[in-house]
Amino acid sequence: MSQQPSPPLPDTAAAEAAALAAIDALVAPFNRGDAPGMVIGIARNGRLLYRRAVGMASLEMGVANTPTTRMRIASTSKHFTALAVLLLAEDGLLDVEDPVQKHLPEMPALSANGPTLRHLLAHTSGWRGHDELWAIAHGLTFTEPGPGLPAMARQSELNFEPGTQMVYSNGGYHLLAKIVERVSGQSFNDFLKARIFGPLNMPDTASVATDHEVVPGLAGLYMPTSGGGWQRGVYPCELDGGGSLVSTVDDMLRWLAHMRSSEKTVGSAKSWALLSEPTILSSGSKVTYGYGLARHPYRGVEIIHHAGAVLGAQSQMITVPAHGLDIIVMVNGAAVGASALALNAIELLLPDVLAPREVRPLASDFPALLGQRYHAPSTGSVLGFSDAGGKLAMSWQASGPQLMHQGDGKLWLGVQDLPINDLVIDASDIDPQRTPDTLVLHEGGLPRRFERLPATAPDAASLADALCGNYTSADLDATAQMALVDGTLQLTVQGRHGQHLCLLTPLSADVMVLTSANPVLARMGKSILNVERKAGRVVGLRLDTLRARNIHLARQESRA
Repeated sequence: MSQQPSPPLPDTAAAEAAALAAIDALVAPFNRGDAPGMVIGIARNGRLLYRRAVGMASLEMGVANTPTTRMRIASTSKHFTALAVLLLAEDGLLDVEDPVQKHLPEMPALSANGPTLRHLLAHTSGWRGHDELWAIAHGLTFTEPGPGLPAMARQSELNFEPGTQMVYSNGGYHLLAKIVERVSGQSFNDFLKARIFGPLNMPDTASVATDHEVVPGLAGLYMPTSGGGWQRGVYPCELDGGGSLVSTVDDMLRWLAHMRSSEKTVGSAKSWALLSEPTILSSGSKVTYGYGLARHPYRGVEIIHHAGAVLGAQSQMITVPAHGLDIIVMVNGAAVGASALALNAIELLLPDVLAPREVRPLASDFPALLGQRYHAPSTGSVLGFSDAGGKLAMSWQASGPQLMHQGDGKLWLGVQDLPINDLVIDASDIDPQRTPDTLVLHEGGLPRRFERLPATAPDAASLADALCGNYTSADLDATAQMALVDGTLQLTVQGRHGQHLCLLTPLSADVMVLTSANPVLARMGKSILNVERKAGRVVGLRLDTLRARNIHLARQESRA
């Protein structure tokens, strides 16, 4: 670091040394010569406290990670993209209230309410992401840069009306990167280098659009295989805007120090504040996410952060501004949670200022909810409840169960749990001893009525005659076929460049969980399939992932 303030006083130095030793003990198990690893850096008020690299940067060549190894920071990239947009706004070349079509005229007008650039920045645009669309239609088939923008321009509807909800969208940030290029007349990487990385002395940071590019000093990305070995992590489509940056510990610590500083070399203080200013939805509900950064309390101290994950890489960048504590964790395949490790570091270094841990609701207090699933007829969404180590957990859209929060008579999940707006249930409406037939969940402040799904789902074979056949989706630019294979309903989606096989688990005659047959995609999450009927006959399907909603697949009539 360029500035070295005075060292801590003797009475605090011993506590700090003990905390750093405890952090080192958490990192040490990943210092292996036969597995990928990570790089971690910690600074306090500009004074470097901890900087260590463990594990391998290249398993093939036997090259170890070092503190100067470059790593992909994935979605931690987003607030860099946001700052680039705000710099162009400071230049007078755009306005965040501009409609997207002003700068990308090929994008269709799908709402009278936008979306605007501000909606893209805050993930409130409703635009489906190009990466989600690609994976649904092509699985993990790799594509060179190019199809992202046309895929988003092909959409016939939005996830929701702009400004009404927050649903994380890599595609929205991909559009922002394209806008930066068109407005500035430079490539996205060249603009970032000229306006951000150069002035802030970040020589090892760059935008790298795909995992096929060769970049000096960049660690390989690795994922474990079922046989105990490793495979390369290759993101199937372009990453510009949403997750394309590679960086180093030193560059990121410089960035964090500048973020906290009252003196700005790049951009105005107002622009920097907007990066983490909470978003207010049209309902009045507040989301603790701004333009590429989240800001909220953690055990009584305010943190500003953003995590990232792609295939074979994770990152977490976090700062505790009131205590000048900056942390960056970058992982290239080690079996460690970057976010959890960063929070552990905060707890070890700031034990005297943290409030007690949050008390989560007990599963035993809500026995009537456990094992139940509910479906919203108006949106097709599905939620479920389970016991997770004695605590009440909720799954959303068949995603993994998340421990719920409780307070002020409510149960909820927030943006720190899932990359969407708050999901809130009034706990006073729940009789612990009687399973409710309906629930009202507030999604981004908007009430949704959910109905309990049957305890016993229909057999897949009994649904086959009505469901099996051919479908097409203009929004996916793909066809699909439903078939019964060995007693399991399968949906095979055929895009122009690849194929994606999914397995269906009925929850009712009209609601199903869709799981990718690809083990990598299956680990990333499941989807919900809603059946459309007219006069009792199946006429189409509606597909919902965590981030893309209401994708229509129309039933094709037999020509026989």
